[in-house]
Amino acid sequence: MTVSGPGTPEPRPAAPGASAVEQLRKEGNELFKCGDYEGALTAYTQALGLGATPQDQAILHRNRAACHLKLEDYDKAETEASKAIEKDGGDVKALYRRSQALEKLGRLDQAVLDLQRCVSLEPKNRVFQEALRNIGGQIQEKVRYMSSTDAKVEQMFQILLDPQEKGTEKKQKASQNLVVLAREDAGAEKIFRSNGVELLQRLLDTGEADLMLAALRTLVGICSEHQSRTVATLSVLGTRRVVSILGVENQAVSLAACHLLQVIFDALKEGVKKGFRGKEGAIIVDPARELKILISNLLELLTEVGVSGQGRDNALSLLIKTVPRKSLKDPNNSLTLWVIDQGLKKILEVGGSVQGPPGELAVTANSRMSASVLLNKLFDDLKCDAERENFHRLCENYIRSWFEGQGLAGKLRAIQTVSCLLQGPCEAGNRALELSGVMESVIALCASEQEEEQLVAVEALIHAAGKAKRASFITANGVSLLKDLYKRSEKDSIRIRALVGLCKLGSAGGTDFSMKQFAEGSTLKLAKQCRKWLCNDQIDPGTRRWAVEGLAYLTFDADVKEEFVEDEAALKALFQLSRSEERSVLFAVASALVNCTNSYDYEEPDPKMVELAKYAKQHVPEQHPKDKPAFVRARVKKLLAAGVVSAMTCMVKTESPVLTGSCRELLSRVFLALVDEVEDRGTVVAQGGGKALLPLALEGTDVGQTKAAQALAKLTITSNPEMTFPGERAEDPEGEGRAHDRGLHVRGA
Repeated sequence: MTVSGPGTPEPRPAAPGASAVEQLRKEGNELFKCGDYEGALTAYTQALGLGATPQDQAILHRNRAACHLKLEDYDKAETEASKAIEKDGGDVKALYRRSQALEKLGRLDQAVLDLQRCVSLEPKNRVFQEALRNIGGQIQEKVRYMSSTDAKVEQMFQILLDPQEKGTEKKQKASQNLVVLAREDAGAEKIFRSNGVELLQRLLDTGEADLMLAALRTLVGICSEHQSRTVATLSVLGTRRVVSILGVENQAVSLAACHLLQVIFDALKEGVKKGFRGKEGAIIVDPARELKILISNLLELLTEVGVSGQGRDNALSLLIKTVPRKSLKDPNNSLTLWVIDQGLKKILEVGGSVQGPPGELAVTANSRMSASVLLNKLFDDLKCDAERENFHRLCENYIRSWFEGQGLAGKLRAIQTVSCLLQGPCEAGNRALELSGVMESVIALCASEQEEEQLVAVEALIHAAGKAKRASFITANGVSLLKDLYKRSEKDSIRIRALVGLCKLGSAGGTDFSMKQFAEGSTLKLAKQCRKWLCNDQIDPGTRRWAVEGLAYLTFDADVKEEFVEDEAALKALFQLSRSEERSVLFAVASALVNCTNSYDYEEPDPKMVELAKYAKQHVPEQHPKDKPAFVRARVKKLLAAGVVSAMTCMVKTESPVLTGSCRELLSRVFLALVDEVEDRGTVVAQGGGKALLPLALEGTDVGQTKAAQALAKLTITSNPEMTFPGERAEDPEGEGRAHDRGLHVRGA
């Protein structure tokens, strides 16, 4: 038998009175020649279903293998060729096609056996001889590479584990080389098979930050997108051990451990989706079980004494990213329910912690907000009243356990937990406020002489003020109390929070000009004081953050917006604070910017409906004269001149869990307002706005993604894509691939 070409199906002309099988095969051959490989595949498949003879089956299977090779589905090509070989062990075409598939799959040792068989059957066939030489060269190259890699891996570990090399440049270079090698799959596999995980464990045991970082980053390469290696790595290191590294004091090491755990989560979840199969087809017993063990250890870490605040934040961040469903269209929220049953009390314990006192859990300024975000995501993931009622019951039982019989310290803890819920799943927070004695204790503690007690109570009052059920009660009973605190307290930390409470109550009418809560000029006075505190860099960022909270409410008022954008010092302070470690300020900054640019949703009322409402003596919302388009455009230009795009670009880049979908949506709205005028788009592009919009268009709420995509479209209409998306060149095939991987066609945005 001669081979007319490596990818040509068996032609075999149909005889007079040819059967339906032969006709379909002939039809498939014609489609194949025309390049319609899917059509040819269909024809061959139909022919197989018509009771073909064993000889015909062999031909059809190898022809299907040729189609799959053209379609680059090499697994199926190997399967089809193997079926043909089962029918006829001497089928040289089937052997050759299987060797092609095996070569593409990287199984060179098996591919060479098929080629050797082909050459023995047809010694003079030059196609087979050339293919055998090529694959032999590949095997030799791979052997040389693996041998050299073996030596490199062994040498690097010897240097890293040599106590005489401590702190040397040689050791630093070895650790960098190990990380680089692990980034390639072949290198990661070689490290893994060279007892690498055990050796990396020894690096972790040294406790030296540089070596721990090198080990963690190398483990990222070993586990990345590879479930079987991931599970094997966890079995060697121990899940508990890996999670515990999160809690170390060294922030760089904690972040590296966080990255490794995220890679591990991704590998395990991918395995669950793929039916428990890893990259190499190694069957894993149950990755869902490994996933739960990992999450269980993270939940345990939340309440462990001795864990750093940064580590606790990283654990919360991982839980936020991993537990709730990516899409509510997915009916399975069993992991969320399991986390609520196993860990809700632990999350609430972090949310109710007070920063600073000895004996308490170590938390950062961002910990409670992260706990609120996680609680909110868990609550949003619930799909029926029974599940939500269980969530409420667990929260209320936890709050009662602290509020009743635990003295003043218990009441403070309970009130702090209520504040955490009000910032997250506010429905649960509202229900907690209804518990007997809670609201009364908040009011009473506002008058306490102790700063710590006042702080907890005033913050709860502020968070409760925006909730419909309590707003009227607080307006009636809390305004005088907040004013009194603002005037008589000697502590800026108390005064600024009292001021925010007044700001929140004063903004209850939102953008409705006719619904002002306070006397004319009061909101401007409040805003002026907020700006004063915001600009005072002698005050710590955690306290200044409250000034931004106040402005986020007061900027509903157009007079406040106008004064704010004129205050260059205040804008500069706002943008600097958005870049600080105080990540909980992000939502307030984004809210203030949305208000200043009027990028919230607003519909002009139908004149007929306005007349009807007036006739019925119903309230009709009124727009402030300074919220007209000309004023908004002027404010946008002032924000651009002050550097708002650079600040927002930094906000988008943050890895903080506080940057929720809602916060991303606010930033998308502002970006869309900034690019509304053609002449402003160059400024947005020059400050990195185009690249910042890409992640906003791909992650967040549906509304936020749409707004970001609309902003991108406006930029691409008027700007050169190379300038708008540096590093994402649309005409470069590699760049095109990156853009497509993100699911976004840059040119057609």
